[in-house]
Amino acid sequence: MVQIPQLRYARNPISIGGAVVTTVSAALFLVVFLLELFGFHTNPYIGIVVFLILPGGFLGGLAVMPIGVWYERRRQISGRAPSKPKWPSLDLNDPRVRRVTLFLAVMSFINVVIVSLAAYRGIEYMDSVPFCGQVCHEVMQPEFTAYQDGPHSRVTCVQCHIGPGAPWFVRSKLSGVRQVFAVMANSFSRPIPSPVENLRPARDTCEQCHWPEKFHGDLVRVVREFTEDEANTESTTALQLHVGGGGEIEPSGVGIHWHVNPDNRVEYVATDDKRQEIPWVRFTDAQGNVRDYFADGVTEADLAGRERRVMDCVDCHNRPTHPFAASAARAVDEAIASGLVTATLPYIKREAVAALTESHESREAAVDAIAARLQSFYEREYPQLLTGQRAALDRAIRATQNLYRRNVFPSMNIGWGTYVNNIGHMDFPGCFRCHNDEHKTRDGVIIGQDCSTCHTFQ
Repeated sequence: MVQIPQLRYARNPISIGGAVVTTVSAALFLVVFLLELFGFHTNPYIGIVVFLILPGGFLGGLAVMPIGVWYERRRQISGRAPSKPKWPSLDLNDPRVRRVTLFLAVMSFINVVIVSLAAYRGIEYMDSVPFCGQVCHEVMQPEFTAYQDGPHSRVTCVQCHIGPGAPWFVRSKLSGVRQVFAVMANSFSRPIPSPVENLRPARDTCEQCHWPEKFHGDLVRVVREFTEDEANTESTTALQLHVGGGGEIEPSGVGIHWHVNPDNRVEYVATDDKRQEIPWVRFTDAQGNVRDYFADGVTEADLAGRERRVMDCVDCHNRPTHPFAASAARAVDEAIASGLVTATLPYIKREAVAALTESHESREAAVDAIAARLQSFYEREYPQLLTGQRAALDRAIRATQNLYRRNVFPSMNIGWGTYVNNIGHMDFPGCFRCHNDEHKTRDGVIIGQDCSTCHTFQ
């Protein structure tokens, strides 16, 4: 048998201790990993053990073993006797040894429980909404403000940004370490870039509650807008939206949700970081037939090396939880339509929009300036309102101030229209990123712009 001389140096307490730690970590990792693999649990906190602590113990044990070999080799070269590791002698028949052993065992158990609970609660807090939205106050203030006022304010951040299972949990926490250093170094982006890169697929998050096959048929939407004249004249547009979907009710897939019907696969390439410039689209039907659509002048070489993305919910619903008003005019229209601002105040649409679009160094200065501007306008032009409609004016001032607080954050360079919203096509390209009559197959088939595909005016 071939003898490896270095192995004799491995018989030392350091290397043996490292081997024990590595072996135990490897065994536990395999057991828990198999449980995770076969779906016996979806608790993300177990991922800390599976993907961080156990691999750390495994690598740490491996690192310690050669250190022990090196140290033992130096000992023997210096003329010292080889190490002779011995297990400690425990005589539990000795009452004193028995008491000490029992005490150490109990205290070790208590310490493990305390440390485990502390670690669990600490990680649980890091997954809480207050931690995500308020710890990094300046960075997350816009997103947290929009989240609290958004339609998913009762859904925790991690349900969408992480979801169940250990791998995405670990990935998000590792990404979080980079973000912490960016905050400490004051090197974070202003504003936070959108869309979020490497966001978990919508089928793993959004479609746990919403899925296209169950959102079908038509939906009526009424859009109310107000002009900037003295009477704030209202115009109303009623739309019948063809939501569509697929599944058993509409197996062919029609309407807006046709794009995410399970029978259809839509891929695209964007040439900008906001996914607004889309020069290429591929459609694959249920039978495997493929059609490639190119914008004018685009070649295969122009697409080389770019991400090819499969279309899902967030390509249209890209601001589902952190919505911001597209413009000051849109925000004021919604405030008047909901009754927060009274339409009987002369020129309130015009004056509120003007107050909201002025530049200010801080939110505090803006709030004060909005109140001063509206107050002075009505004192000068309509002094009679200060007695007859004082309460309505005060309510309009507060509502306008809140619109600013809700949508504008100077310290993060966020203003009206900073964040693109791809729903519809009125304020941003949205649908027209692809449905612009410019995307064609090589044989001339175009992606159409027929309005009746998605909606009917009433």
